[in-house]
Amino acid sequence: MHDICLNMPPMVQTFDPEDLFTRRCIWVNGPVIVGAGPSGLAVAACLKDQGVPFIILERANCIASLWQNRTYDRLKLHLPKQFCQLPNVPFPEDFPEYPTKFQFISYLESYAKHFSIAPQFNETVQSAKYDETFGLWRIKTIRKIKKLGGLSSGGCAECEVEYICRSLVVATGENSEKVVPEFEGLGEFGGHVMHACDYKSGEGYGGQKVLVVGCGNSGMEVSLDLCNHNANPSLVVRSSVHVLPREVFGKSTFELAVTLMKRFPLWIVDKILLILARLILGNVEKYGLKRPSVGPLELKHTAGKTPVLDIGALEKIRSGKIKVVPGIRRFLPGKVELVDGQVLQIDSVVLATGYHSNVPSWLKEDDFFTNDGTPRNPFPNGWRGKGGLYAVGFTRRGLSGASLDAINVAHDIVKSWKEETKQKRKTVAARHRRCISHF
Repeated sequence: MHDICLNMPPMVQTFDPEDLFTRRCIWVNGPVIVGAGPSGLAVAACLKDQGVPFIILERANCIASLWQNRTYDRLKLHLPKQFCQLPNVPFPEDFPEYPTKFQFISYLESYAKHFSIAPQFNETVQSAKYDETFGLWRIKTIRKIKKLGGLSSGGCAECEVEYICRSLVVATGENSEKVVPEFEGLGEFGGHVMHACDYKSGEGYGGQKVLVVGCGNSGMEVSLDLCNHNANPSLVVRSSVHVLPREVFGKSTFELAVTLMKRFPLWIVDKILLILARLILGNVEKYGLKRPSVGPLELKHTAGKTPVLDIGALEKIRSGKIKVVPGIRRFLPGKVELVDGQVLQIDSVVLATGYHSNVPSWLKEDDFFTNDGTPRNPFPNGWRGKGGLYAVGFTRRGLSGASLDAINVAHDIVKSWKEETKQKRKTVAARHRRCISHF
């Protein structure tokens, strides 16, 4: 076995067939972190700060692949930057209050460079199982490596690798896989269909009738972007949704909520937010946006459903440039039939239907995580399981929740690692004394 005490070189490397077996089983003298998004980077930085070795496994070829590869160009952080920074490194002062996705990616790349974090890219975890007999985690992966001569002489090969460690940090997050609902007749629709993760901008959609399915923040922003590119979007609103102004009298709605929650119970804060929303946005229900019976913060805490923070879509809905329609009954060639009997002519469909966790597909345990891939214990107690298992980024509280988890996880790992290291040194010293006594 190879004893890895920190990060190894990037995983896309020259391929030698004999190497397949010499590096098949690797001992990691520290935790294995699965996922190199903001959550994984935050844990790694906290560990690096304390001198604890680790390894990060990432299936993509870059950090923060969701942000880099699966977000639309106009995306900005929905919350002020002070609520989105990772531990120990604030955003640059010259960044705006709501950084763009490209600024956020730049921040994450600088963050990784600052702490010398080098993930193992192009390595997909197939399974992770706890060996109770030895008290160790066994993590099996598929690693992509370049053949000799590069891509032109044969492309990439794959090899299996097994990592063995005492701690496993699950940092793949709540949004690792796209959700694609099944709709009757979608296969016969004939037009262009894509998930919002593949949508970049409304350029090229000018003059088209586009059906946007899903009324969360992504659905609203995609509709707005399409509208700004002279497309004709129809927004499918199947269920109730809270729409709040992004700012209240020049102050972030989120920041206001955080301030109020320090003094009032959650239900009162919800009442205040809804009153302010009504004063600023008016009655949104007359536009087809029915509000839930549960308040926005309570709904977020209990069901993980984030309120929409309006950045301009509501104005387009009021003017009729974005048409709000009810749920889908079925698709027809070039058309969609809605549950109220309407039939709309459409050219394209964008599925803003969200994401889900992929943890159940590879983590072989059913005590800490539920079947839908989220920790059973609610925030703030959902970061630690048994046998050295940890979770970061599953709080349903965005980047600030992930950062808090990362700090807690790192603190716990550092404590255990230092105790174990101290015990190892005592054992080595005792053996050394016994060896000396024989001479």
